[in-house]
Amino acid sequence: MSAPPITLASTSWTRQTILKNAGVPFEAVASGVDEDAAKAGLLAEEVTPRDVADALAQTKAVKVSGKRSGLVIGSDQTLELKGALFDKVDTIEAARARLLELRGEVHKLHSGVVVARDGQPIWRVVETAKLSVRPFSDAWLDGYLERNGEQILSSVGCYMLEGEGLQMFDRIDGDYFAILGLPMTGLLDFLRLHGALQA
Repeated sequence: MSAPPITLASTSWTRQTILKNAGVPFEAVASGVDEDAAKAGLLAEEVTPRDVADALAQTKAVKVSGKRSGLVIGSDQTLELKGALFDKVDTIEAARARLLELRGEVHKLHSGVVVARDGQPIWRVVETAKLSVRPFSDAWLDGYLERNGEQILSSVGCYMLEGEGLQMFDRIDGDYFAILGLPMTGLLDFLRLHGALQA
C-alpha cells in the first residue's frame, strides 16, 4: 500500500523548514482560514489561550483536509502572559512595547497540532513551554531591534529562539520544536503509525 500524502496547512517558512529538515515529504498550502476572526470568536467564548491554539490548528487541518486526500497537518501557536492571549504585532514600535511587557516575566507558548483526514480530526497534541525573559537593558533592546529588524514581526513574541532572540532568556522549560511552533516527536510517531513515514 502506498504511503498517504502529507499536506501542511500552512505556508509558514519555519514550519516548512522543520518538516523538511526532519525528512518528512509534504506539500504546503495556505489554509485560507481567517485567523483573526476565528480567534476573536473563541476569545468571545472565553476559550483559554491553550485551547485557542488547539482550536485554530483543528480549523486549519479540517478546512484543507476537506479538499485534499491523505493526512493534513494543521498547527497554531499562542502566547500567554498572566492569563491573557497576545497576538502578533506589525511594527517595530509595537515590538518594542511587546518585549518590554515580556521583560522580567515568565510567559507560555502553547503549540497545537492537529492531523485531519477526509475532513475529520484524527490526532492532536498541545505542548506548552514556559519561557523566562531576563531583565535585559534598554540598550540591549535597542541593539536587538536594530540588528534584527522586521523579521522579528513573524513571531508572536518578537523573538526567534534559533537566532539572537535566545539571548533574551534566562530559563526555558519545554520542547524546542514546540517553541518554534510545531511539536514534532508525537507527530512523527503518528505519521509512522499511519504509514506516511517508514517505521
